[in-house]
Amino acid sequence: YTHIAGIDIIRGEDGRYLVLEDNLRTPSGVSYMLANRTVMTRTLPRLFQGQQVRPIGHYTTALLETLRSLSPRDVAEPTIVVLTPGPYNSAYFEHAFLAQQMGVELVEGRDLYVDEGRVWMRTTQGRQQVDVIYRRIDDDFLDPEAFRPDSLLGVRGLVQVYRSGRVALANAIGNGVADNKAIYAYVPAMIKYYLNQDPILPNVPTFLGADREGLAYMLDNAQDLVIKTIDQAGGYGMLVGPEASATQREAYLSQVRAQPDNYIAQPLIRLSRHPAYFADTGRFEPCHIDLRPYVLVGERITIVPGGLTRVALKRGSVVVNSSQGGGSKDTWVLEEAEER
Repeated sequence: YTHIAGIDIIRGEDGRYLVLEDNLRTPSGVSYMLANRTVMTRTLPRLFQGQQVRPIGHYTTALLETLRSLSPRDVAEPTIVVLTPGPYNSAYFEHAFLAQQMGVELVEGRDLYVDEGRVWMRTTQGRQQVDVIYRRIDDDFLDPEAFRPDSLLGVRGLVQVYRSGRVALANAIGNGVADNKAIYAYVPAMIKYYLNQDPILPNVPTFLGADREGLAYMLDNAQDLVIKTIDQAGGYGMLVGPEASATQREAYLSQVRAQPDNYIAQPLIRLSRHPAYFADTGRFEPCHIDLRPYVLVGERITIVPGGLTRVALKRGSVVVNSSQGGGSKDTWVLEEAEER
């Protein structure tokens, strides 16, 4: 069910690495990882000489292999498409980039239709059966028969074909539950229960508003916590307690008291920092960062030796999301000495 994952990792002031959150619905940002490497190698080629930086350019090839492995039909060349909401989506560049790099069609919902229990793509040479859909559309808009009836972005009848096993979806419907910040708090317990192992990387300590003790701690210590809604992303719907005024905290807490189940809280962790250039001062200044490695799960598991390093470009901010003014950096993983 989970074929493409992006895991956000941070390093705290004590040097420990922690998992900040999981992205299993439609993780984004990988095109920026690839674009950053292309820009760096073209503008500063001598910087890479002798450094033995492990390549990441094979990501799209590995992604294509993963998607091919999902095909319900046993054919040499399954038909794979990238389903996008269209050019007005903020991640459209990535949708187009990945489709182009993989050599597959970039389609919108209107390019596909269901007939005879299968999904078909309209082409200039007639219809073509679709085997695998790498969907970049949220569940709610995927099929107006199954979800939102007013959706114009999805494909009517798609869910029924998916249920019958005649088309594969990456990632599967319902994966968004793993992105839920309340579910995140239980992941270490899930690992222990199902695998009888302890997580290699711990979670950030998390207090649940749905828990009486967690809610009380949240309300009493808001000035030291980051409080988030459980179902939002992109840096929206959150309160950074130490950076908010007393009035802002109280206004936010009134929402927490009204719907405590919708909130979680975590201690503010001062993320590790990396220099970034600021044009207004003409200087490099320290900015907080996190790292999003990408994992592909098909017939084998592929972890890209790098990832998307996200940078908080607002001075002093710990919010690295691009929707909140964040940027990104090329990330190097060097070969081990014995590999050189």
